Amino acid sequence: MLRYAALILLILLIALQVRLWTGQGGIYDVARLRERVEEQKAENAKLKARNDTLAAEVEDLKHGDEAIEERARAEIGLLKPGETFYQVVDQGAASSGDGKKGNGGK
Repeated sequence: MLRYAALILLILLIALQVRLWTGQGGIYDVARLRERVEEQKAENAKLKARNDTLAAEVEDLKHGDEAIEERARAEIGLLKPGETFYQVVDQGAASSGDGKKGNGGK
């Protein structure tokens, strides 16, 4: 009788171990979830850095005329009254006739 009880307990122990290692919420699931958490933390850190950069840029645009002027000059080629626009054309591009232009003074 004691032998059967020991056998039943051994089978129960093996079943619990199998469930611990492979079942839902088992060791493999926990390891996979920890890995996903680390990946998400890395992604969140990248996005936070991007958000901080954008927030600083918005703050500059709200409170600084120089930032607005710099952006207008770089993106749409705006000039102040009295300024003269000069476009520098690369010698190689001009002689080959491929239609490439210089950087437009940007």
